[in-house]
Amino acid sequence: MVYFLLYYVVAYMGNAVYGTFVPVYFSSVGCSPAQIGILLSMGPIVAILAQPMWGTAGDRAAKKNTVLAVLLIGSAAASLLMPLSSQFYYLVAVVCFVAFFQTSITSLSDAITLEELDKHKKWSFGSIRMGGTIGYALMSVIFGFIAKDHVGFMFPIYAAVMLLAFMLLLRFPKIAGYQTLSRKMNMWALFRNRTLVLYMSVSFVLQITLGYYYSFFPLYFKEMGGDNALLGWSMLISSLSEIPFLLFSHKLLKKIPIQYILLGAGAVTCLRWVALYYIHNPYAAISTQILHGLMFIVLTVSLATYVNREVPRELKASGQTLNGLINQGIARIIGSFFGGFASEWLGMRNMFLLNALIALGCIIVFAVIIFKRERPASGIPFGGAS
Repeated sequence: MVYFLLYYVVAYMGNAVYGTFVPVYFSSVGCSPAQIGILLSMGPIVAILAQPMWGTAGDRAAKKNTVLAVLLIGSAAASLLMPLSSQFYYLVAVVCFVAFFQTSITSLSDAITLEELDKHKKWSFGSIRMGGTIGYALMSVIFGFIAKDHVGFMFPIYAAVMLLAFMLLLRFPKIAGYQTLSRKMNMWALFRNRTLVLYMSVSFVLQITLGYYYSFFPLYFKEMGGDNALLGWSMLISSLSEIPFLLFSHKLLKKIPIQYILLGAGAVTCLRWVALYYIHNPYAAISTQILHGLMFIVLTVSLATYVNREVPRELKASGQTLNGLINQGIARIIGSFFGGFASEWLGMRNMFLLNALIALGCIIVFAVIIFKRERPASGIPFGGAS
């Protein structure tokens, strides 16, 4: 399992470089907020097509590892095309090409890791995923200093990191795609699990607001007066804030019903966006990053664990990619695409207030639903009634 831990450290270094600083790069080459919103929404649009394809490929492949290897190498190669031109339509094409490979890396990595963890009871998903938090935090600070003068270096660095992740993947045990051995199942069978649909719906709404944050917080932060190095430190704090939940997630998910964990994450989401609305100083904005560890990581780990526990083994990879499709794909489209145009109309500050109201409405509706249910949702088997 040490190789899994190291893999997460390295893979999430790539997320820190590309995910955090690509909006800054687009701004540096002259893109407007609306254009940036379009560019950042293209990846999630591609994910709508790519995620089901890669999930099905993982479930039906002789080894899931082979599919993940293709994704890592493909995303590394595609990223090197980005700095060749700053023309808007060229950037749109390359973003789509990168996204085709990149969008399913996390979902398939989680599927492989969670299946292997079933054989190693002394390890938890939280302890492995914490490697990703550490890698993300370190690279956010390191590349933050580089990006002050050379933000374009992000693409060769990202490619190198993905190739290193591929080298670590070669040390993994081989994880079979179970549909090669048994019944064929379609990803859309997952929608028979109404409880899973409910939880994904709540996460979907909250992830829309997070989609806006990931796309426009770097620009909002610079608008306040922060530079790229300070932005790196803010991402370090947001990453390190995930550690407490990751350390205790295994126990928490056993003791606390997942619906209440999701409800708490929604409340923190609302609080965070309200705080960013009222804050006008980059150093004060950094303090709100502490709340990141009570929302994003809570949503992702809780749902990944629930999917692995509840769905049939023939759909393990498809379940994780469906989760990624909805919460990292469609939600990010709405947050990025519509957020870009809305920012030009309302301003980025007012958009954070709007996101707070969206999160508040979500948790109110969810609270009404869960308190009307006769039994905890986690007790309903796959395909159970609501």
